[in-house]
Amino acid sequence: MNIEVFLTEAEIAQEFAESIEARDLPEKFFYWFPRSVRAWLDLSQNSVTASLRQCWEGLSGANARHIAGDVDSTVSVISFGSGDGVKDRMLIRALMQAGRSVKYFPVDASQTLLELACSAAEDAEIETMGIKADISSPMHLVLASDAAESPKVFVMAGNTLGGFDPLDQVRHVAECMHSGDRLVIDGEIFHDAILTRHEEPAVRRFALAPLATVGIGEDDGELRFEHKRDDRHAGLHLTTRFFRADRDLTLAVPGEPTLPRGERVFLNFRYAYTPESFHWLLAKHAGLKVLEEVRSADGNSIVAICSR
Repeated sequence: MNIEVFLTEAEIAQEFAESIEARDLPEKFFYWFPRSVRAWLDLSQNSVTASLRQCWEGLSGANARHIAGDVDSTVSVISFGSGDGVKDRMLIRALMQAGRSVKYFPVDASQTLLELACSAAEDAEIETMGIKADISSPMHLVLASDAAESPKVFVMAGNTLGGFDPLDQVRHVAECMHSGDRLVIDGEIFHDAILTRHEEPAVRRFALAPLATVGIGEDDGELRFEHKRDDRHAGLHLTTRFFRADRDLTLAVPGEPTLPRGERVFLNFRYAYTPESFHWLLAKHAGLKVLEEVRSADGNSIVAICSR
C-alpha cells in the first residue's frame, strides 16, 4: 500500500490538543479516532445518508463520458476527503464501464479511512496511491492535486464540502483545476427531515465520538443541534452542533485538562443548500461551468459535474 504523507499523526495529535483547549473541533477530528471511524462507517450506511448514495449509484457510462472528456488517456481521479472511498469506487466503476483506465488518489486526514480506501481499490485492481493530507489547507490541496498530470477528475463526495466554509473551500478546490479537468461534487439539498435528524442515534454517536474518545459521554451534559441560515447568500443552510457540560469534567488526554460545568465545545457544522444556491456556489462564486447535474430519486441530494 502506497501512501504519501503531508499530515503526520504527531501533527494532527497536536492540533487536536489545541482544538480541545480552544473548545472547537474542526471536521477532520470526526474521522480520526477509531471510535469516530466506527461511528462514521455506521452512519454512512444509515438511512440518513441514503439519498447521497443514490446519486453516486446512479452514475452511468453516459455521465462518465461527460466526466472523462474527450481525451483518450488514463483518467486520474483525485478524491478530496475520500473517507473509505465507497462513492469514489462507484464513479470509477462508471468510468471503467465507459472504457477508461483509472489511477486513483484518495486524499484524507484519517489514516484508517485512507487505508480502507486504498485497500478496497487495490482489491478491485485499480492503480492507487493514497495521500494523507488536511483538505482544509489550501497548500495541502495543491500538493495533492499535483499528484497527477492534467486532465484530472477531482471528487468531493458525501457532502464533504458541507463540513467546511463552502464559499472558501469551493474556491480553493477550483483553483487546483486546469483546462480539461473535471470536478464531481455533491451536496445535500435542504429538506425538513434535516431539522429532526439529531434524534437519530447514529447521528448523535457520530457527533459525540471525538469527545467520547476522551472520556465524555452524552450523560455528562447536553448535545445540541441548531439550524441556522448563512446570510452571505440566500439558500445556504447550516446545522451547528455543540456539547455543554453539566458538571466539571476531566478529559482523558495528556495533562488531564478540564471542561468546567457550563462550558461548551463546538462540534463543527454541516451545510445543506437549495438547488439554486448549490448551482450559484459552483457557477457564480467559484466560476466553474456546470456541465451536468444528477439528482437523487427523492430530490434531497445532487451531484454536479463541472469544468473550468
